[in-house]
Amino acid sequence: MRKGLIHLYIGDGKGKTTAALGLLLRAYGSGMRTVLVQFLKGRKTGEIRALAQLAGVTVLRNSRDFGFYSSASDQDRAEMRCQNNENLLKARCLVASGLCQLLVLDEIGVAYAQGALDTEIADKLILNKPAGLELVLTGRSVPDHFIEVADYITKFIKCKHPHDRGIAAREGIEF
Repeated sequence: MRKGLIHLYIGDGKGKTTAALGLLLRAYGSGMRTVLVQFLKGRKTGEIRALAQLAGVTVLRNSRDFGFYSSASDQDRAEMRCQNNENLLKARCLVASGLCQLLVLDEIGVAYAQGALDTEIADKLILNKPAGLELVLTGRSVPDHFIEVADYITKFIKCKHPHDRGIAAREGIEF
């Protein structure tokens, strides 16, 4: 069995999700079973539409766009947390059953920090990952214990971004 490693894509720069999806696509193209869990995201995006066309790529995400967790209503926060936990548990089942060789937990850092998921479920999945599972974690920042167990850490640094000049996210480029 091939040893699976843990990748962290962190920082305030653009490209963390893009890098994770690039790795997912490479793994899929090499015959690996891949799963993407997206936290705090529910908007239809170009990458989600593209992944839907690939039989064998499993995508687990919120049923709708709730907006930012920090400014969501209490009801939306509860619903988002519930969906995030359900998706984590589904991913854990796919991993345990051998139906996942590469798992991407996109925006887990922010979801973890904001309480948008059950941290015990997340920790159990991450800290007790099977030896053969390749695991990718993204987010602006992650808890120290994620850094301790990581094999790769790539930091994305924002030097300049159009958002700083009031340019909104553009379909096909930022989503």
